[in-house]
Amino acid sequence: MSSTFFIPAVNVMGIDCLDEAMIAIGKYGFRRALIVTDAGLAEAGVAAKIASLLVAQDIDSVLFDGAKPNPGIDNVEQGLAVLRAGQCDFVISLGGGSPHDCAKGIALCATNGGCISDYEGVDKSAKPQLPLIAINTTAGTASEMTRFCIITDEARHVKMAIVDRNVTPLLSVNDPALMVAMPKGLTAATGMDALTHAIEAYVSTAASPITDACALKAIEMISTNLRQAVADGGDLTARENMAYAQFLAGMAFNNASLGYVHAMAHQLGGFYDLPHGVCNAVLLPHVQSFNASVCAERLCDVARAMGVDVHGMSAEQGSAAAIAAIRSLSRDIDIPAGLSLLGAREKDIPVLASNALKDACGLTNPRPASQREIEGIFASAF
Repeated sequence: MSSTFFIPAVNVMGIDCLDEAMIAIGKYGFRRALIVTDAGLAEAGVAAKIASLLVAQDIDSVLFDGAKPNPGIDNVEQGLAVLRAGQCDFVISLGGGSPHDCAKGIALCATNGGCISDYEGVDKSAKPQLPLIAINTTAGTASEMTRFCIITDEARHVKMAIVDRNVTPLLSVNDPALMVAMPKGLTAATGMDALTHAIEAYVSTAASPITDACALKAIEMISTNLRQAVADGGDLTARENMAYAQFLAGMAFNNASLGYVHAMAHQLGGFYDLPHGVCNAVLLPHVQSFNASVCAERLCDVARAMGVDVHGMSAEQGSAAAIAAIRSLSRDIDIPAGLSLLGAREKDIPVLASNALKDACGLTNPRPASQREIEGIFASAF
C-alpha cells in the first residue's frame, strides 16, 4: 500500500528560536503580513512583538485579532475582508489551534475563492493557499504543521473537518518561550489533545511505520512531561518536551488521520462551543474501550509507552492498562470526569452521534460503529 507523508517544508523549534524563524521569514521576500490571532494574545502584547520583529525584516503587517475559540464561517469571512483590505501577500497565524485554523481558512479562500464550507472533506481545493507561517503558542493541537482545518458551521451546529494538502503551512514555529504563559487548564487540555492525536494515529487503519514511530514517542514524552508542565508552567524543560511531543503527534495524525474521538469531539464543540482538548480527553478512554476488541495489541503498546510494565500481560490486559493510564493522567491534571460536567445534554446524543458518523476523522477508526454504538459511547462518557 502506498502512502504520502505531509509536513511543512520548514519547521523551526526549540527555546528562543523565534529570532531564527524571523530571519527565515525575511528570506521569502514577502512584503505585508496578515497576523491572525486572538484578543488575549493581542492584549498581552504578543502580536505587537511579532509585528515589531517583522519590521526588522522590512515586512509590514495588518492585525486581525478576532479569531474565536471555535472559529466559524463568519470568523473566516471577517479575516478574509481584513486581508483583502490590507492587500497582504501572506498570512501569519499566532496562537493555538483556533487562530491557526482560522488563518488556514482565510488563506485557502484567498486563493481558491468561495466560502470555506466549499472545502469540507478531503482535498476539495484546486489551488495552494496564500503562503501561511504558523507561530505556535500552545503544545497540543499541532495545527501549526498539519493539513487539517476545523471550522464551525454555526447554522448546522457542527465542526467541519477540512483535510487538504493545500492548507499545510509553509513554515511552523514552536518556541517554548512563547508557551510559558499558558494557564494550567489550557496546558492540560492541549496536552490531552496531543495524547489523543498520538493514540488515534497509532490505532488508525492508515498507520504506517513512520507514523507509528512518531506516535509512540509522542505518547512517551507526553506521559513523562505533561503533569510537570501543568504543575509548573515555567518549567522550560517540560514545556520544550511537550512542544516536541505535540509536534510528533501532529506528524503521526497528519498522515495516519484520527478516529471517533475527534469525530465525536467535533460535534460537542460545534453544538455547545466546548473546548476541543477537554472533549477529546473525556472521550478518549471510552472510544478506546470500544476499539479494544480489534486493536488490543496496539493499545498494549500504548500502555508500555505510558510507562506501564506490561511484561506478562495478555494483549487484553495491556489494553485495559492503557485505558487505566489514560484515565489516571486525566485525573492528575484535573480534566473533568464526564460530559455532563461540561454542560452536554443526554437528549442531544442522537443528533451528536448522527453528525459524528459524517465526520471525515472517523473513517480511519479501527472499529467501524453504527449509530447506536456511537450513541452508546457518548452515553458512557456522561
